[in-house]
Amino acid sequence: MIAKAPAPGADTSGDPYLPAHGNGGYRVRHYDLNLDYKVAPNRLSASAAITAEATQALSRASFDFGEFRINRVLVDGKPAKYLKRGAKLHVKPAKSIPAGAEFTVEVHYVGNPSPVGSRWGDVGWDELTDGALVASQPVGAPSWFPCNDHPSDKASYRVSVTTASPYLVAVTGNLAERSVGGSTTKWVFDRPEPTATYLMSVQIGRYDEVVLTGSPVPQRAAVPPRLRRAFDRDFGRQPRMMEFLQRLFGPYPFGEYVIVVTDDDLDDPIEAQGMAIFGANHVDGRRTHERLVVHELAHQWFGNSLTVADWRHIWLNEGFATYAEWLWSEESGGPAAATLARDWHTRIKAKPADVRIADPGVARMFDERVYKRGGLTLHALRAEMGDPAFFALLTAWAGEHRHGLVTTAQFVAAAEAHAGRSLGAFFTRWLDTPALPPLP
Repeated sequence: MIAKAPAPGADTSGDPYLPAHGNGGYRVRHYDLNLDYKVAPNRLSASAAITAEATQALSRASFDFGEFRINRVLVDGKPAKYLKRGAKLHVKPAKSIPAGAEFTVEVHYVGNPSPVGSRWGDVGWDELTDGALVASQPVGAPSWFPCNDHPSDKASYRVSVTTASPYLVAVTGNLAERSVGGSTTKWVFDRPEPTATYLMSVQIGRYDEVVLTGSPVPQRAAVPPRLRRAFDRDFGRQPRMMEFLQRLFGPYPFGEYVIVVTDDDLDDPIEAQGMAIFGANHVDGRRTHERLVVHELAHQWFGNSLTVADWRHIWLNEGFATYAEWLWSEESGGPAAATLARDWHTRIKAKPADVRIADPGVARMFDERVYKRGGLTLHALRAEMGDPAFFALLTAWAGEHRHGLVTTAQFVAAAEAHAGRSLGAFFTRWLDTPALPPLP
């Protein structure tokens, strides 16, 4: 089932939480991004070719875009008028675009990329001490390319990055080409799977490339040389995690999985499509943060392959990744999932009962209670359904919606189909009622 497209004909997605991000009137099919980045001055010279399909007749189209100098804009190869106003780029082609027609908007731009300010802090393209990273969730993608910045408008990508040769470049995609020219290296990546803008990432740093395993899912990493020994221990069980999560959720949905560890500290790991980014502070050689390793890996199924149709449904990302932490803990010899569920139930019960996780509100999208109560909801559902039906549901949910969009209503319907009965009262208690129900 495809979720409703952003509101047509508007410079807004109509998203109930973040209406200023996303645009109506078209659906993007493909982004072709060519980036030339100079690390020391943080200077980006770039072009973006956006191929889209008009969902209605368009006399103009709008894109989310940050603070860059725009050199020219073309529509289907012909010069187009444009206006940059605030965080929107408005493009007016020479001729209106008919409904159903495919068109390509090409934007050439230059500037110093900087993060987008948000209620969750600065997100997007950011400088490291020696390099750069992109952390786009939920609204940071416009900090480095013009886009339709809404999770429901998933597209394929080709991304080319040229930068100084001492730096390793990792982009959320499969490496298609690497060529050296003088003092620079050009890296080209393809991302064929439908991908939300907030899940695209570029990582640039002086990293060693580490191969974790070549099969059945290729897994590699980019790691600062000083952290190699600690990394080998902290991420040494990741191939086992991959095997375990595939048993639970079905085949891994992408061609490879890449870990990047920055040489700087990060507040939290960064989720991206086929990639996860950790800070130096998450690597200590004692597996202190191993739960974060499995959390980010679980997002490849829940959040990346299955993407929320809008931000109200974020518990479908974070609740599943949290429950994966608990299941891995039990699998790897740590506390059982039931023990962790009891502990978190006690801790959440001590907090104010003022969040409905099915619709937490924009200010609480990333509230700890959305994560942990999401995990508790799944643990309670497991008790309600029994293990055979519950784990069959997880595999079917991930498989049937692979690379698609999902909503809470769809998950409820899927759970009821696997349970063979109505679960309306159960989900009302756990998802729609602020008061925390007793744990089964």
